Order: sequence, then structure tokens, then C-alpha cells
Amino acid sequence: MRFNDLAAKRYSVRKFTTQEVEKEKLEYVLKAGQLAPTAGNLQPWRVLVVEDRQARAKLRECTAYHFNAPVALLVCAKKEEAWNRSYDGKNSGDIDCSIVTTQMMLAAADIGLGTTWVMHFDPVRMREAFAIPSSLEPLSLLVMGYPAEDAAPNPKHTERKSLEETVFYNVFAG
Repeated sequence: MRFNDLAAKRYSVRKFTTQEVEKEKLEYVLKAGQLAPTAGNLQPWRVLVVEDRQARAKLRECTAYHFNAPVALLVCAKKEEAWNRSYDGKNSGDIDCSIVTTQMMLAAADIGLGTTWVMHFDPVRMREAFAIPSSLEPLSLLVMGYPAEDAAPNPKHTERKSLEETVFYNVFAG
């Protein structure tokens, strides 16, 4: 499958089956995250795999947007390990974690798993529920599993602004 076909096929799955994700498939997705490029190749990210019954119950206390997925990947930034731009001190941790999350999301789609990228969670509760050290900042949650038979993309899924609205050449105009 060509990359743009995969990107177009992927959608935010909001209804999952109860089928567990096989270890090999989980490892494939995690490997995709490991292969993600990061600023300076510093790899300032950590992933917490939430998969057992107790952990999933804790997750439900931190967000309503778990969609009863059998697995969730909580991506956290270790900001003191991230690269900082010298001009303004911009830390790359958020960006690096976004790249990791995106690669895992697309790898999951590549092998027939569905995901939804969730940011609507209580980071304080998440930190307490999963003993997240203060050196890590929870940034994104990727809920993952097999899409239910009646799962479907949101009607807005295919709506995209035109390239003319979003891409500029050589200088921003308009």
C-alpha cells in the first residue's frame, strides 16, 4: 500500500472489539515508535503500555475517551533529555513525542489495528494512577485495538483544507 493510501485509510476508531492485541502486533507498533526520528536523535520519549484489566480500569478514571480499547499507549516526554533550540529555547520534547505517536498510529493501521489519538485526559490523575515520575510529562494517549464491525470514520474525516489554503511557496502571502 502506498503511504498516502494508508494515511487516508486510517481514521480515529471510537468503537473496538474485545479481542486482545497480539504481542507481536503490539511489538510491531512499539518498534515503529522506536524508529521515529527525534531532534538530535536524543529520543526523549517513554511509552507506558496500558493493557491489563486493572490498568485499563485506572485509565477509565483519567479519561472518558478510552473507547474500551484493549490497549492504550501513553506517550510521555522526558524534557530534560530533549533538544532545545538555541535561538529561543524551544524544547523539542512535545514534537518528538508527536512524531513517535504518529508513527505508532500509522503502523497500527498498517497491520489492521485501529487507534484514536487522545489528548483529553487528566494529566494529574494519569500521573497518580500510573506512578509517572516527575521527570516525565504525559502528552498523548493512543488507544488501540481491533475496530468493531460497525466502527466508522467521523463524517468530517475526509474534510481537508485545500493545499492552496495551507501551503505557501517562498513567502507567506494573504
